[in-house]
Amino acid sequence: MELTLLGTGAPDGLPRHGCPCASCAAAVGEEARAATSLLIDGALLIDLTPGAAFAAARAGYSLVGVRQVLLSHPHAGPAVEFPAGLPAPGRVPDGRTLSLISGHRVRAVALDSPGTGYEITGPDGTRLLYLPPGGGAAGLPDPAEPHDMVLLDVLGRPDALAALRASGAVGATTDVLAVHLDHTVPPGRELHRRLATAGARAVPDGRTLIVGEYHAVPDLPRRTLVLGGARSGKSLEAERRLAAFPDVLYVATGGTRAGDPEWAARVAAHRERRPGSWRTTETCDLAPLLAEDGPPLLIDCLALWLTDAMDSVSAWDDEKWAHGGEHALHERVSALVAAVRATSRTVVAVSNEVGAGVVPATAAGRRFRDELGRLNAGFADECEQVLLVVAGQPMPLRG
Repeated sequence: MELTLLGTGAPDGLPRHGCPCASCAAAVGEEARAATSLLIDGALLIDLTPGAAFAAARAGYSLVGVRQVLLSHPHAGPAVEFPAGLPAPGRVPDGRTLSLISGHRVRAVALDSPGTGYEITGPDGTRLLYLPPGGGAAGLPDPAEPHDMVLLDVLGRPDALAALRASGAVGATTDVLAVHLDHTVPPGRELHRRLATAGARAVPDGRTLIVGEYHAVPDLPRRTLVLGGARSGKSLEAERRLAAFPDVLYVATGGTRAGDPEWAARVAAHRERRPGSWRTTETCDLAPLLAEDGPPLLIDCLALWLTDAMDSVSAWDDEKWAHGGEHALHERVSALVAAVRATSRTVVAVSNEVGAGVVPATAAGRRFRDELGRLNAGFADECEQVLLVVAGQPMPLRG
């Protein structure tokens, strides 16, 4: 089955007309995107958008062979420009299957939002799933067979991709393509980096792909350390890296603080932005979790883990520190680093980078700064990828 992407953008396209934002300013050349529209084997057109005939011509195709036009968006159309000779656009009712004379079978998939998704099986048996803007599938069997290709709003609905993975509709070899891209996505290379962390990719408008053809699916590095200063965006970056995966275990090392409403507000803000399918555990006992098999771990954060570890060895008492406390802490840190090295789980950990600021005025503050630097360095040595987040911008240090 041959798929030509006549457009890969949101309904308003990218750049959006008259918009001065950074994403629109950077959307030139192959990063400019018309509204998403698919041409399948020259016979089936999904979403007739303005300029579809010209987009097909630029890709070296004609729409004269199209035998069926299907709509997926909540609105019923018709398109602004309706090329002569095309059949009238229609929509397949949810759960119904449409068989085309070209040999394609199209099943309408119910969504968790207005609109219609389509599961398309080609004459060669390859299978494609397409979801409209903002849509997540609600009508697939569970467990489902993996599709050869899936196209959806990856960055806008990472939870929809996570649900497809949980059901089996997206497997290890499924080619996941991001469509409906608009000016809320980051510009330039950051878009492609962020998609890669979700196991997805974006291709330019006009590209023709063979459904079922092998593509190297981006793999999430198994161990990642995300560093950053206060309010740098490091926790959000860590959460984004796992948002498209189901059943993540969020490991909160900070615990609760009675009588501290500001801390409670921080914890609540973190909880509210986590996907509903994630579970949370509050613990500093990380080694047993790392030793177990299971879903990905998001550990937030190592600085709070270290605070607990230093409390446990009385590191703030100079005499106790000098007479066994330092040695006990280094043993605990070494055990954690060894557990990270041996783990088979996917791990994304967050930690503070505090060594570049003002030198602490107290011996205890300097002690914490030094030990956190050592912990970060040891943990990073065992990670395939290390990122430093500055002003919300992730900068790869490794991987």
